[in-house]
Amino acid sequence: MKFVDQLTRREYIRLMGLGLVSSQIPFMSYGFTNNDKGDFFEELHYKTISEISSLIASKQVSSLALTKMMLDRIEKYDKNLYSYVTLMGEQAIEVAKKMDSELLDGDYRGPLHGIPIGIKDLLFTKGVKTMAGTKVYSDFIPDYNATVVEKLENAGAIILGKLTLCEGAQAPYHPELKIPVNPWDALKWSGVSSSGSGVATAAGLCFGSIGTDTGGSIRYPSAVNGCVGLKPTYGRVSRYGVFALAESMDHVGPMTRSVEDAVIMYEAMAGFDPYDPTSLTVPITSVRNELNGNIKGLRIGFDRHYSTDNVDGEIVDALEQVLIKLKQLGAIIVDVTMPNVGDPGYMWYIMGTVEAALAHSKTFPSRSEEYGIGFREDLEYGQNVSGVEYAKVSKMRSEFSGKLYQMLNSIDCMVCPSMSNPARNKSENPYNMSAKEWKRLNRKDVFSKPFNFSGVPTLSMPCGFSKDGIPLSVQFVGSKFDEAMICKTGYAYEQNTNWHTKHPRI
Repeated sequence: MKFVDQLTRREYIRLMGLGLVSSQIPFMSYGFTNNDKGDFFEELHYKTISEISSLIASKQVSSLALTKMMLDRIEKYDKNLYSYVTLMGEQAIEVAKKMDSELLDGDYRGPLHGIPIGIKDLLFTKGVKTMAGTKVYSDFIPDYNATVVEKLENAGAIILGKLTLCEGAQAPYHPELKIPVNPWDALKWSGVSSSGSGVATAAGLCFGSIGTDTGGSIRYPSAVNGCVGLKPTYGRVSRYGVFALAESMDHVGPMTRSVEDAVIMYEAMAGFDPYDPTSLTVPITSVRNELNGNIKGLRIGFDRHYSTDNVDGEIVDALEQVLIKLKQLGAIIVDVTMPNVGDPGYMWYIMGTVEAALAHSKTFPSRSEEYGIGFREDLEYGQNVSGVEYAKVSKMRSEFSGKLYQMLNSIDCMVCPSMSNPARNKSENPYNMSAKEWKRLNRKDVFSKPFNFSGVPTLSMPCGFSKDGIPLSVQFVGSKFDEAMICKTGYAYEQNTNWHTKHPRI
């Protein structure tokens, strides 16, 4: 059933009379097509949150019609992309009606008021199935919302549905679930855990989404799908009501189509939460106010050896162009040395599997037959790691993090790739991914996992395309609590390039 068709004559007349559906925007017969005039109808679903929010606030667009339009788009296209695992259509429509009613009464909640978004199916949603990519939790229905969900709803966001992920947020997928398809090229990798979030955001099936990142799961799908992904400082965004993978490295953050949109979502999500013992009490400073495009005099660190050795040539070339643009904008590129992290994949696997085994101790191994073979092997491995080995990598992690903090404190932020290579062809066996297969998909982990070890904030964003037409991504890394600096830098770069304006043709 088409959700737009459900907009009743009474609703339409009411919204028309109150200005919530402009006569210039006839949602009742929408059929957006490309044309030479580039009018308003062209790709409304690819508008940014900041663009759509101004239309809602000025009553040119009704949240109800916008939500129904997005649900229709999901119905039409997601049957081939598999980004959503659970739709919340009827609930979304009711919330949209409420947002429109509030707006009529002069109650505007801010830039997320009436904006349709997607939520990774790792976050609890009250009364709605939350599976965490597993079979073992296929019937789990939480009786409360995750703090992030609660905050986004309080900010006026409309949740369209729950987004697909790898099993338990680890690399392999459960064999009974569909794997999200990269909208740029169906043969290419769509990322790891937050792949549904990356696909839905890139394909215009939501205006922004929530991802989680334990070892790269915001950055990888952002990179290969051409999105902006913000991994905040560890503890900036509450993990309460979020299924854990490895609690000491789990981060929650936004995935969007522009830096400003990521900041809008981040500011709604961030802040101290008494329900999360790792939540930080450090006050949140405004980030959006820093998005002025001025980075003149900023000291941006760059380690050429770290950022180019064993990195695909197309990534290196794109990174060189990023450096040129930053210099043109007045930034000062400073030579730095990234601390040696050793083998981050080995370190992460030890810590990650041990903590994952703890997180799943209520259901594993007692219900091991319900787990996919790949994740089951990881949990078994984690149960058998010795205390000495875990202590060894924990010590390595602490020493590396201390050195990284010192280096970052000497500059304003650092620039490096998000990934060492463009998206490869799909995994040969996505349900039991071997170490060899993982290294094929992502040549090195040095651009992701070290920043989970240390908990520092990162911003990944588009910076070009491969010869195959696949998005390339650059990453800005900041000191703890300095989301403002990396977003300020990323915004200036974004506003002086056009990569974020490119979208896949579905």
